[in-house]
Amino acid sequence: MNTPIWSPCIKVCFVDPSEGLCVGCFRTMEELGRWTKMSDAEREAVKPVLDERRSAYEAKVR
Repeated sequence: MNTPIWSPCIKVCFVDPSEGLCVGCFRTMEELGRWTKMSDAEREAVKPVLDERRSAYEAKVR
């Protein structure tokens, strides 16, 4: 049996075209496209930057 892949997806899928980020999970278009092909280590490396992206995005749109 396959182990499920961790994902930050919260089922709010909208990519802000000016930022190139999903405003639900804050992954880039490249990350979204490659997510299931990434290694566990690659996905783990993305985790810590998601909160930073969210904070930066929210500061811009306010």
